[in-house]
Amino acid sequence: MRHGRHVAAAAEPHLMAYLRSMVWGPAEFVGPPPLRLSAKGILAGCLAAVAIIGTAVAGAWYGITGLAAGEGGLVCAALLAIYLCRIRTGRALVGAVAVLAVTLALQTPQAAAGFVLAERGRVEPGVVTSVEGGSADAQGGGRYLCSVIDRDGIPVKVRIWRGCERTTRPGDAITVVYDVEGRVPPRGAEGGRSALDALSGLAGWVAGLVAACVVAVVRSCRLSAPGRGHRPSP
Repeated sequence: MRHGRHVAAAAEPHLMAYLRSMVWGPAEFVGPPPLRLSAKGILAGCLAAVAIIGTAVAGAWYGITGLAAGEGGLVCAALLAIYLCRIRTGRALVGAVAVLAVTLALQTPQAAAGFVLAERGRVEPGVVTSVEGGSADAQGGGRYLCSVIDRDGIPVKVRIWRGCERTTRPGDAITVVYDVEGRVPPRGAEGGRSALDALSGLAGWVAGLVAACVVAVVRSCRLSAPGRGHRPSP
C-alpha cells in the first residue's frame, strides 16, 4: 500500500508537467529562445496577416463577396490554428492566436473597402435629406447617419456616417466617395487619406498576431520526440 502511494506521489509531478506542456507548450530550451524558432514564428504570423488582409483587399477590389466580407480571412485564421496544432503548440497559445487572427479577419473588410475607395474612388458632392441616430441605443451604435442624394437627385443606396455630425441638417452638403467600378459601397469622404492610411488601423492587430505566433512557436520547442522520453537540456 505504501509503495502505491510512493508511485502516485512520483507520478504527480510528471502529470502536472505534462498538463503544463499541453496548455502552454513544453518550451524545452535553456537561455534565450532559439533564433530559428523565433524566425519561424515571425514568418508564420506575417504570412497569416498578409493572407488575411490580402484576401479581403482582393475580394473588395474584384467584387468577390465572400472574400470581401472576410470569409477568406477566417479560413486563413483556421489554417494558422491547424498549423500550430500540428507542431504541438500549447492549446492556450493556439487559442490566443486564433482569437487574434479571427479578430483581424473581422476588422479587415472595412479597411479593405477604404483601401479600394482611396485607390480608385470618385469624390462627388451630395445633399443630406435626413439625419438619424446619435443615441447609444440607436441603429448606428451612437453614430449619426445621413441619408443623401447625389448631384442628379438620385438617393445614395447606403446611409453615410463619415462626415455626418450632430450639427448636420437636411439640405446640408456632404462629400461622398464612390467606387468607379461600383464594387464597394459609397461612404463619406475622408480628406487626405491614402490607400495605406486605410489599412493603418490594422497595424495593432497585425503586431499582436505576429507576437503571439512567435511566443506560440517558440514554446513548442521540444528536445525529444513526443513519447520517447525527455532528454535533459545541455
